[in-house]
Parts: sequence; structure tokens; C-alpha cells
Amino acid sequence: MSEDDTLATIDRLIEEERELRSRATGTGLDEEDRVRLRHLQERLDQCWDLLRRRRASAEFGGDPDQTHARPVSEVESYQQ
Repeated sequence: MSEDDTLATIDRLIEEERELRSRATGTGLDEEDRVRLRHLQERLDQCWDLLRRRRASAEFGGDPDQTHARPVSEVESYQQ
């Protein structure tokens, strides 16, 4: 999945979450909607994490799956 695909997925998931929450105003969420909301939030977390890892990989180099992660001391020294 490319970065553009990931961003499109994030936008779609955010819109689904917004719609789900707007239906719940005043009445709350039933169990099925709570499960769906949790699933949406988990999927959003996964997409944001994927995007963060890809951007870090592009900026700092290395493997986006962190199988060859750079040492913390090297990353900290870059930030200073």
C-alpha cells in the first residue's frame, strides 16, 4: 500500500468513525456499534503506525519494518 493509499484509507476510516459517532448522539452506541468503533480505531492506529514508519524510514533510512533498526544513540544524536 502506497502512502497515498494509506492516506486515503485513513480519510475513509475517519469519515466512517465520524458518521458512527454522529448517529450515537443522545442515544449512545449499541453493542454492535461499539464493536465497529473499536475496529475502526484499531485499523486507524495500524494505518497511522504504517505511515509513521514509512516516513521515518524515508527520513532516517532503514527498514520500515524495523528489522534493521538504527541504534537509539544514533537517532538521538541526529536530533541534537
